[in-house]
Amino acid sequence: MPQRTPLPSELGDAFTVAQAAALGVTRKRLTRPDLAHPFHGVRMRPAAGVPDAGLFASRRAELCARVRAYALVMPEEAFLCLGTAAVLHGYPLRLPAYAPIEVAVHHPGRAPRGRGVNGHAVRPSLAHVNAVDGIRVTSPATTWAMLGARLDLAELVAFGDAMVRVPRHPGGFRPPSGPPLATIEQLAAASVAGRRVGVDRLRQALPLVRTGSSSPAETKTRLMLVNGGLPEPQLDVDVYDAHGRWLGCSEIAYPAYRVAVEYEGTTTARRASSGTGTSRSTRPTPRRGGAWSG
Repeated sequence: MPQRTPLPSELGDAFTVAQAAALGVTRKRLTRPDLAHPFHGVRMRPAAGVPDAGLFASRRAELCARVRAYALVMPEEAFLCLGTAAVLHGYPLRLPAYAPIEVAVHHPGRAPRGRGVNGHAVRPSLAHVNAVDGIRVTSPATTWAMLGARLDLAELVAFGDAMVRVPRHPGGFRPPSGPPLATIEQLAAASVAGRRVGVDRLRQALPLVRTGSSSPAETKTRLMLVNGGLPEPQLDVDVYDAHGRWLGCSEIAYPAYRVAVEYEGTTTARRASSGTGTSRSTRPTPRRGGAWSG
């Protein structure tokens, strides 16, 4: 088998055909199977896997690599949206492997087309844009509103919860590590910014969004409890003993009844099946006279 000609070191993990040609790389070399062709005029070297990464981390790393590659040829006026934007904002949305990148422009611009992308044209009032790692992306609130037509109610609430969550440290020993990605007011504004597909589901979801949820599994557990007829629980409840010492933080609790709710996500369920399961709770067990603090 003939040896492949090494690529110039100046070329990164992703590069355009024009960049390669300028460095003397032949067209034949650019057709070799060790290079991926994710988009027209773009080549990618094989991506290194993420050691011990879960499914979402692996899929997110793969998507981010393709986003960086697409950024090389992305039209200046374009921006990423929908599921692509949700993942870039850190939400563990389940996307198929190698799902096309969702790209949009403001109407009346022409929706991007081509290999590896789904193109959209969106009215400017319905798509506010900011940047993630230097790449134009719909804002968290806009992304939530645009997904109203694609996500079911529980997933839409979970995504809203993730965007408005204030990242606090259990026990309150340190200040929050940063502001939320969006506010409930921003979600509300995005939902009424104009005529939008999925607005009825947005109206259903918005009153259910809360700032204290730590994960989609926690949100769905909360919704299940409420839909089952139980009162709405408190979230991120710190528990102290009778001497005021912090015992732990229950993600879902009914302090008035001294009840902490535990649930198991996909990862912990797998661990439980192997006899090493741990629940999504710090298992706070206040002694008589202990205190709960939401």
